[in-house]
Amino acid sequence: MLSRRAAIVAPFALAAPALAQQGFPNRPIRLVIPWLPGGSADTHLRVLADLAGRNLGQSVIVENRPGASGTLGPAMIAQEPRGDGHLIGQMPVTIFRIPAMSRRPTFDPMTDFSWVIHLTGYVFGVVVRSDSRYRTWEEFLDYAKANPGRVSYGTPGVGSSLHITMERIAAERGIEFLHVPFRGGADTTQALLQGSVECVADSTGWAPMVQEGRFRLLIVWSAERAKRFPEVRTLREVGIDIVSDSPFGLAGPKGMDPGVVRALHDAIKPALFDPQHVATLERFDMPVRYMDPEAYADFARRLNAEESAAVRRLGLRMD
Repeated sequence: MLSRRAAIVAPFALAAPALAQQGFPNRPIRLVIPWLPGGSADTHLRVLADLAGRNLGQSVIVENRPGASGTLGPAMIAQEPRGDGHLIGQMPVTIFRIPAMSRRPTFDPMTDFSWVIHLTGYVFGVVVRSDSRYRTWEEFLDYAKANPGRVSYGTPGVGSSLHITMERIAAERGIEFLHVPFRGGADTTQALLQGSVECVADSTGWAPMVQEGRFRLLIVWSAERAKRFPEVRTLREVGIDIVSDSPFGLAGPKGMDPGVVRALHDAIKPALFDPQHVATLERFDMPVRYMDPEAYADFARRLNAEESAAVRRLGLRMD
């Protein structure tokens, strides 16, 4: 009888010989991560890359390309003239926002990518230092409202889910925050430790600091409370009807052969559900949110409409 792991992997076991006959892949796959090393996305995608590489019979080499709120990497992929499947990357939800915030966008999310597989999303939250004046979310909002423009918050960048959601909260509660963008989670954590910002809105890269008692978690933005922090309320529980989890997946340049897209999907899907990778996701409270190429493409179209509308509604511009 097949084990559960073997049963998952077995349907894809014949993919490697078939791909070899087609000449794909004939060299290592490059996987672009648009964030600094060490964050939740970087950590889990490195595990995923290793597992997928075994299925493909070629190494999957990670390249970190942080910048532009997670869109520097996708912009590079959009400019790749050879959509032969040897270059793919993480597609954060910011790819649907940043073009809507620019008069001269460098790529079009609806025409410049081939959608391969949807993977997961984040648990986001707001943290302060343990010696902060804010002991509760309500104290934080009350002080910010009474002191317009004086409460600073750090995020991984302009147009990120963290930035957008904080501004949605501000608009709903009549608050004026001071936004300080950084290149990634490692930078936001360091800024909060140094006191450069009063709080940080980010994914659960802050969790070890909370568990060590150096940071205090005020709120989470997920639909349900985080498993590791069951005592911390969600936005909905404090009367703010917002869920923000920034779903993402992997895509390549436009014009990729459908057979190559399917081959990549068929190698990555068992890696996504591999117990080693699932355990890594659970470390960061990230759920599996699988979609195949067709479902992911439909989801991307809906996200593009929703996110670009949110940008227009908030009046956010980058130039």
